[in-house]
Amino acid sequence: MAIDFSFLEIEWIYYLVVIVISSVISFIAIPSIMFVARERHLYDDAESMRKDHDHGIPRLGGVAIFCSFTIVSLLFAKYDAVLPTNILLTSCIILFAVGLKDDLAGSGPGTKFVMQFLVASILVFLGDVRLTSLYGIFNVAEIPVYLSIPVSVLIIMFIVNAFNLIDGINGLAGTIGLVVNLTFAVLFIHMGQIEMASLAFSMVGAIVGFLYYNYTPARIFMGDTGSLLIGLISVVLAVKFIELNKFTDFGPRPSFFSAPAIAVSVLIIPLFDTFRVFSIRVLKGNSPFKADRNHIHHRILRLGFSHTQTTYLLAFTNLVFIYLSLNLRDWGNFTLIFMFMGICVLINWVTTILIRIKDRGHFKITFLYK
Repeated sequence: MAIDFSFLEIEWIYYLVVIVISSVISFIAIPSIMFVARERHLYDDAESMRKDHDHGIPRLGGVAIFCSFTIVSLLFAKYDAVLPTNILLTSCIILFAVGLKDDLAGSGPGTKFVMQFLVASILVFLGDVRLTSLYGIFNVAEIPVYLSIPVSVLIIMFIVNAFNLIDGINGLAGTIGLVVNLTFAVLFIHMGQIEMASLAFSMVGAIVGFLYYNYTPARIFMGDTGSLLIGLISVVLAVKFIELNKFTDFGPRPSFFSAPAIAVSVLIIPLFDTFRVFSIRVLKGNSPFKADRNHIHHRILRLGFSHTQTTYLLAFTNLVFIYLSLNLRDWGNFTLIFMFMGICVLINWVTTILIRIKDRGHFKITFLYK
């Protein structure tokens, strides 16, 4: 008897429509944003010591990402969804306002910290976006509510800032955000979570439309408005993915074993980079929020790679971690997460050695493509 695959075709058409509408909105909005930025002289600070460009470039691309994501999310929202759309978009709007203020006039870390705490609290308390178990990591299973709430708030804030911190070269934050959201979209499709997959695809489309203008030579940056929003949606998808694959005595069999390890692999680039940079700054007696050029993308640039090469290299590395986690998920969360951290430390050590050798002039790295 023939199997009817028509429902699968309809589902994929639905997802394709989500991506196309989202990308088109983002794509057609950015030229208008660039025009307004030129007319009002709303440019990125080319004099900043952390910038790798030498001319003014608008940093309001996040406005297009936000508008595209919000419109499409509302168009395809389900009122009985796993994640309440009104709670999610409320959090997005608050974070959008914080990012826009920073992109236009700047804002202190204290203000950003307070508003991020507010957004994370809204998601945890009203949206139930929180981790309830460590799945055996450190021999901890269920987490008491009084610990689950603060841990979830801190994780949300950490990952939101992590995406903000990797937004340092052309295309990087957008490409990593694309990898993260596309991966979670595919995983949610496998789990039958249509609304969560649609949410991820909405962000995928918004990022695709933006990246056309952001790859070298960049004509616009996403700014804090875009990076904070991508970070927020990414961590919400990660937490929901973990919780929907939770082991219970009476519940259905999870679609994915070692869900926390898989989520870590998907977010490995911003996670490790932020953890590494924060640790170094604290050990040196500096504020963890003090800007510098010690991020992983800055270090790769020092080896002679271009912006595009660095972006693709980190995206490929991210995909390798995802591949490993999906194929080795039977190893368990504890083993996989510590293996990933060990690999990251090894990569960082090798990069340090190569930088020192190159700085001493012992060899020169050349590439066919620049």
